[in-house]
Amino acid sequence: MSDHILKYIGSRIRDYRKEKGLSQEQLGEKAGFHFSYIGGIERAEKNISMLNLAKIAEALDIEVHDLFSYSKNIKTKLSEKEEEIQEIVDILLRHNIRDVKKAKVIIKEVFKD
Repeated sequence: MSDHILKYIGSRIRDYRKEKGLSQEQLGEKAGFHFSYIGGIERAEKNISMLNLAKIAEALDIEVHDLFSYSKNIKTKLSEKEEEIQEIVDILLRHNIRDVKKAKVIIKEVFKD
């Protein structure tokens, strides 16, 4: 079995942790885990369960799906336009479908040809 997903998720957790200014110990404390467990996840040495992944996401104040979002890889340098588009997508993902449809109507109206 490929361990690419473990490396990717571990990297995403590390990136979000650093973005939030947290040490492994601080993240572990917030999520209810020992810092060595957090380190093991970040180094892809631990096969994390979905329940533990949810606890870590909550401690990082993000959604679990953010850890699987390939389009928002913090280490990948996006163009200014791509960053703006990603920010719009992130905003829309936090809202219900009715609000997303409203936003689509507004965008279409603004960019009429």
